Amino acid sequence: MRQTHDLVTLLDRFAGLRVLVVGEAMLDVDLEGQARGLCREAPVPVVALRRRRHAPGGAANTAANLAALGASVQLVSAVGDDDEADLLARALDGAGVDTSVLARRPRSTTIAKQRVVADGQIVARLDQGGDEPPDVDTEATLVAALADGAAEAHAVVVSDNGAGLMTSRLRRAVAETRPGLLVVDAREPSAYRDARPSVVKPNYDEAVRLLGARHLDPGPARGEQIQAGSEELLARTGARLVCVTLDADGALLLEAGQPPYRTYARAVAHPRVSGAGDTFVSALTLALAAGGAPRAAVELAEGAAELVVTEAGTTTCTATALRQHVAGADKALPLPALAEQVSAHRRSGKRIVFTNGCFDLLHRGHVGYLSRAKALGDVLVVGVNSDESVRRLKGADRPVCADSARVRVLSALSCIDHVIVFDQDTPGEIIEELRPEVYVKGGDYSRERLPEAAQVERLGGTLHFLPYEDESTTSIIERIRTGAR
Repeated sequence: MRQTHDLVTLLDRFAGLRVLVVGEAMLDVDLEGQARGLCREAPVPVVALRRRRHAPGGAANTAANLAALGASVQLVSAVGDDDEADLLARALDGAGVDTSVLARRPRSTTIAKQRVVADGQIVARLDQGGDEPPDVDTEATLVAALADGAAEAHAVVVSDNGAGLMTSRLRRAVAETRPGLLVVDAREPSAYRDARPSVVKPNYDEAVRLLGARHLDPGPARGEQIQAGSEELLARTGARLVCVTLDADGALLLEAGQPPYRTYARAVAHPRVSGAGDTFVSALTLALAAGGAPRAAVELAEGAAELVVTEAGTTTCTATALRQHVAGADKALPLPALAEQVSAHRRSGKRIVFTNGCFDLLHRGHVGYLSRAKALGDVLVVGVNSDESVRRLKGADRPVCADSARVRVLSALSCIDHVIVFDQDTPGEIIEELRPEVYVKGGDYSRERLPEAAQVERLGGTLHFLPYEDESTTSIIERIRTGAR
């Protein structure tokens, strides 16, 4: 299947994909209520319980997210023989996950995490189960199910939380399955090096442990630290791709022979978020299995994670919600509204970056260029030449894609905060109104060839020239016309 960068096209291909998930299934429980003062017996709050919520967690949450995104999913795992196992099985059945190999272990306890929430704040968490390897018979059942299920699956996802289920025998079985796509989300990613995974998705803590590096506070330095260790992370995991999630700082995609690619998360203030990493790896898996280019896949994954962190507790992302999200209509604004948004960003101390172009047939050169432009500040605004403007600049046979379609595709990129269409040959009116601190253009420009250069500098901004990767819309169109590869 030919790789695509079109996010909506990728979403449409999710339906019908078959995915097998192996790992520790958990039950997440939220006990929600109101604080009623302090307990007489001890200095702890009394919580009047109002609601009890159950949701799949761990590997079960990954499976539920995959199903919500449209895939056919089988979960290979083991639970205890208790009430928590019954609740988890019902939740998974309701989510459309195949639980025929959710093995029951007599005299064992299902892994469960219960959060006590008072007035929206977690005041305690009660954990049960974990660190309990499966017995020999259960292990044999899981190994056989893994071998059978992987043969029919488009992808296999390992969700290893380090809770004891993924024994050395099961890890060897993963290595022997040789699926078309193997995605590993593990507490210790290097344990799967011999399996030569397609993708490994460590979070920041797991990545710095692999590097033996110092833990840094959230911020740009984390991304720089991971980029510096990219070759070592690829070597230690044995993976073709390593995607490191950085929480509020987005994610970094590492691939041998390619520059690191950064996604950016929208700031979401919510004190109770769990399971966003499971959502991220689910969308990433399906996008790659559907033929998505790695950069497009990680953009979709970032969008899916962005949706679930707006909800309290453990939840899933649906294909419908993600399709609406990547359409990105809220990023496209007329100039007066955009100017108000930019003024608000500036009042909060943010640095505005502006760039512009036709962006006809968005390709990897554009995507890498825009990601690097975002890194020069805090807010990236992209001006897009209207159809009429493109015709004046490029000729009567351009653009290939209408400006509405180009805006839609650009808006799906996490690095872009705002998009605006302009009819003039240059974006001078936008620059005058927004007064960006940084104006970015491609390396095929120079100050002398840039009509807006003097205007930007008069307004106190600086110019920055970034090279495109070796790709162009014109060359793509020519290859299509001639049938060349």
